[in-house]
Amino acid sequence: MASRPSGFLIDCAPEVFDEGVRFWSQAFGVPPHPGDDADGTYVALPGAHESMDIEVQRLASGPSRFHLDLAADDVDAEASRLEDLGATKLERIEDWWVMRAPTGHVFCVVPDE
Repeated sequence: MASRPSGFLIDCAPEVFDEGVRFWSQAFGVPPHPGDDADGTYVALPGAHESMDIEVQRLASGPSRFHLDLAADDVDAEASRLEDLGATKLERIEDWWVMRAPTGHVFCVVPDE
């Protein structure tokens, strides 16, 4: 079993979120599309990449960064496998895991859709 990249998230600190949406949508030459979430945390950039979802995400706090989503058929099993490889589980959110690689990079293990 192995993960596959499924999404690339541009995480923006709250105070620069709107500027992040403007910049990245123009940089990729695609219009932004607000997500279905009620609080406006996610803005999709459809068409920015042919096979990977790219979104701008408003962070609750902390510095701006990037993170990768890894898709898996069995999220819990894959998170455990990655933990065995040295990653750390940070938080379970809905049906995915937020994790930290041994290198310090944050990533998510999400259900394969």
